[in-house]
Amino acid sequence: MSVIIREMKKEEYPLLENFLYEAVFRTPGSSPIPKSIVHHPSLRIYIENFGCCRGDLCLCAESGGCVAGAAWVRLMQGFGHVDDATPELAMSVLESHRGQGIGTALLQSMQNRLKKDGFPGLSLSVQKKNPAVRLYRKSNFTIQHETEEELVMEHRF
Repeated sequence: MSVIIREMKKEEYPLLENFLYEAVFRTPGSSPIPKSIVHHPSLRIYIENFGCCRGDLCLCAESGGCVAGAAWVRLMQGFGHVDDATPELAMSVLESHRGQGIGTALLQSMQNRLKKDGFPGLSLSVQKKNPAVRLYRKSNFTIQHETEEELVMEHRF
């Protein structure tokens, strides 16, 4: 199935709530996390009033007529904040579309776009047990700092 990476349309921004939920890492076999988690202030900042702030950008992967994945950035002080000039990335792919290279395509497209737009780099926060860590390492992200469970990673352009 073919995938198109494109900028998300403003009328599609409500989908970000679902993609934010999908971005919350859950260890395999663990109990489901309530969907209301996305309303917690520490997560809500990733999507609240998206598109209204300088630096807000969302790319999405369209497959079979539906949005199968999203990568979005904001200039904010979230879990992966490194400095005020570097946008922080949130990204997820619907479970039914994982393992097909969509995450890689979204990440590469976002890196290219941000570099073209003159940003100094891209940062993120990821759970150490999340398989996405491999993707970020392959994409030249480096660890800026870490806790027992999380890594804050950055890719400079």
